[in-house]
Parts: sequence; C-alpha cells; structure tokens
Amino acid sequence: MSMQFANVWERVSDTVGDEIALINGEDKLTWASFDSKAAKIATILEEHGLKSDSKVGIYLHNSNEYLEVQYGVFKIEGVPINVNYRYKENELVYLLDNSDAEAVFFQGCYAERISAIKEQLPKVKVYIQIDDGTEPLMESAIDYENSISSSKEQIRFDRTEDNIYMLYTGGTTGMPKGVMYKHGSFIPSMLKTAFAMGFEVPEDMNDLEKIIVNAQANNALTVSMPACPLMHGTGMWLGAFLPMFSGGAVVTISDLGLNPKNVWQEVEKHKINSLVIVGDAFAKPLLDELKNAKENSNPYQISSLRAMISSGVMWSSEIKDGLLAMHDMTLFDAMGSTEGGMGSSVSSREMPAKTAKFALNPGVIVLSDDGKEVKPGSDTMGKIGTSGLVPEGYFKDEKKSAETFKEINGVRYSFPGDYATVNADGTINLLGRGSNCINTAGEKVYPEEVEEAIKKHPNVYDCLVVGLQDDKYGQRVVAIASLEENSALEEGELIDFTREQLSGYKLPKQILFVKEVMRAPNGKANYKWAKNEAQENLC
Repeated sequence: MSMQFANVWERVSDTVGDEIALINGEDKLTWASFDSKAAKIATILEEHGLKSDSKVGIYLHNSNEYLEVQYGVFKIEGVPINVNYRYKENELVYLLDNSDAEAVFFQGCYAERISAIKEQLPKVKVYIQIDDGTEPLMESAIDYENSISSSKEQIRFDRTEDNIYMLYTGGTTGMPKGVMYKHGSFIPSMLKTAFAMGFEVPEDMNDLEKIIVNAQANNALTVSMPACPLMHGTGMWLGAFLPMFSGGAVVTISDLGLNPKNVWQEVEKHKINSLVIVGDAFAKPLLDELKNAKENSNPYQISSLRAMISSGVMWSSEIKDGLLAMHDMTLFDAMGSTEGGMGSSVSSREMPAKTAKFALNPGVIVLSDDGKEVKPGSDTMGKIGTSGLVPEGYFKDEKKSAETFKEINGVRYSFPGDYATVNADGTINLLGRGSNCINTAGEKVYPEEVEEAIKKHPNVYDCLVVGLQDDKYGQRVVAIASLEENSALEEGELIDFTREQLSGYKLPKQILFVKEVMRAPNGKANYKWAKNEAQENLC
C-alpha cells in the first residue's frame, strides 16, 4: 500500500467500519459510511472531469461534510484547497484562481458570494452546495446530499504516494501561498507526531490493523475535537488527521467563533480525550469557563480529557498552570508553521513549562543573519530552520520557494521566518516572525516577547504589539490591550509593570486599551487590525 491519505483511511474503514468516525451535533457517521460517502463524492468529481492533481476548493465551516469532501478529493488523487470562510469576494477570486480550482464545495450561506464571483472563475467545472438552511440552491450548482444519494461509489485503486497535498497559508505578509507536500513524506511525519503525543499509531503501516484492533478491544480509540477551524493546519493536522490515522473519531462544532460552554459540553457528552486549540486566545476563555462552572458548584465532568494540544501562537505558562490546576492532563505546545515543525513543549502537573521555551525537534538549526549557526547560551538571535519534513515548495511561486527552502551543507531546510535565541541547555526561546520585527533606535524588538510580558499582568486579558513610525526612533513600540472584566489599569502602571521584565528599548511607548483584541478565527494575531487601530488612535 502506498502512503496516500485515501489508501490509509480505506484500510482504517475496513478494520473498524462500525466505529464512529465523525460527530457533528446529533449527526454521527461510522467509518464505513464515511468511506462510502467519500467514494460517492469521488465519483461526482470524476463525472465532472476532475482527475489526479485536480484542485478542489473547500469553502466550509467545521463539519462532517468538510472531512467527507476532503476524503473524496483524496480518493481521486486530487488536491483539497482550504478556503478561509472569512474571505470576501476579491480574496476568494484570488485564492480559487491561484490554486487552479476545478470544483468548489461551499456552505449554503455563502451562495450569494459564490454567485457574484463565478463568472471570474472559468476553470471551475462544478459547484456543490451544502444545504445549511440559509439560502436556496444556487443556480447552476448541484445539491450535496442529493448528488451523493444518486451516485455510485468509486472503485478503489492503489494511489501514488507522490500525490501532492497542499495547504494554503496566509502567513504574516503578502497573499496566501499554497505549501506543497507529497503524501509519501507528509504521512510518516504525521505518524511520528501522533506517536510522540501518545496516539496509538503504527511505526510500520503493516501494523496498522493490529494497532487499531488492539485499541478497539481496550476501548481506547481516540475521540478528538478541533476547537479551532479545520481550514487551518492546526485544526486539520492535529485535530483531525492524528486521530483518523488510528481509527478514532473527530467531533466538530459548526458555530463560528469560540463558545467555551459548547466546547466543554461536547467534551462531557462525547468523552473527548484530545482537545486541539490555538494558544491563549482559546485556552484563556476555556479556563475561565472551567473556573466559573466550578465556582457555581456545577463543574464540568471532563475526566475523559487526556490531552490539550496547541500550535501556532503563544500559550502562556500562567494559563497552562491554571488549566492543570483544574484538571490533570498533558499539555502539548507545538512550535511550528505550515512550512515546518520546529520544537515542542510538554507540560503536566509534575512537569510545568515556561512560556515560549521549546525543546528543538531533531534536524532543527538556528542561523544568525550572517549565516552562522547560533551557539547555545550566546543570546544571539537567529532564524529557525527545519529539516525532515520540508515542503516541495510554494505552488506557482518559485521565487518565494527559493527564499524559504534552502540547502545547507547538503541538507534541505525550511526557513519560514521565525527567530529565536538558543539557551545553554539547547532549548530555544521563540521570539516571533521576522516580518513583524520592530526596529526602534537600531534595536530589534519582537512583538511576541513584549506581548508575553504585558499579558503577565493579572488585569490584562489579551494584547498585541506593533511598531508605528516615529521621527526619533524610526519605529516606536506600541501595545493594544484588553482588560479582564470589571478591572481597571492605567497606561503608566502597565508600562512600569513591563519594565520589570524587559530591557528599556523593548518597553511600549504607548498603550491603547480596547474592549476586545481582534484575532483571526484560528486564534492567530491580527497585526493588520492592531496597526490600523494604533495608527487611528495614537498617531
């Protein structure tokens, strides 16, 4: 069997066909039904002229349908394209055109938006609408469930592991870019990640059935919930792919935005044991809800939860400690980006971890701007490079691919742009993305470091830091912060608090207090919003 997603999941389905694979609300789908629907989706795509390497846009909220469609695309050796559901018309046209999408599956609520742009997308051969009760069927689109019910299942075949898997990432600057991997390299890397996080997965795919049957016999099949969007790597890779490799179930909530009550209710109801989030933006509201429930003598019953997994943004030690005080579990804090995994931090009650301090993954280097490897304990800042699972490149962007993916001493590395210092013990302190670096009076300041210091104040709920143009310093450091409910804080008081933790040049010169710090749906920083707010209110 070739290492290709559909090949692997067909074997999983054949092994635990009667076990639950997908849960959304009251809708549950067994592995056998999941496989059957995906096979019918594959037939629909083939009947509309799609074939190996055809690109398919998935413009959906978290749902069973999202995973069904993706599986169906993999069955034809196609390439699913993750579409950000917050995109407006111009952004959608760019993404679907840039990706060469030949089919688009879309949420019914976006029918009007799709109808407005379809004439600008001549490559798209078919639009498939998922009925969510909001809009009638778009003219020229086909209905998702009706088309599946009238289709036959695709006949299985052994697919190539050279099949491309691609994830579009917005990054911190520029337009979204498609990061390309081969299934044959991506899947083994994901299996290693799953194993390191305690999932029952095989080191040798010949043992796949044995591992799954053993977990099934011990009632130990994973039940996972991505609380963050499936359209981003953290939600899909850590929340869906990892459990699916071992015959587990994926629980999704279709509502947009984080509702902590809904999350904990689902953990209770479905006995979820792996919860995937994105840093403090998710962890803090979830912790607050646990505290509120306990204070009201109605604590959530979450004994099933063994692990919380985060990737992509800061997950502060104070919030981790608070979660561990509420429930005994393991917290996995993965440092990385779509372009490569860099390090990890594991916390438990017995082994707490510091914010932004990570153990390097094997094959990771840190290079200074002059190209020299950073020596541990030197305090020199360097750019992080990862080997191992290195993407094939960016789709249709050779220039950016050459800048990011480089060969050093015969080894190919990915340099997404993250900077760090290396501690004497070999661990690293993550500083942040170089494209966000603030240059003030000739000194470099990384926003994440300042944000971490500010968020340690007990009255601060969230914070983003940006640089504004300054006649004296070139750029000045400014912070946009929101406060805990029913709390107050003066600008000077918070600056003085930060002074105890940071060098003088890193201190914010100004602080703008706002009701809410805006973030993307996946919890990542919205620095564009923060900069606009600062420019409008502080300049």
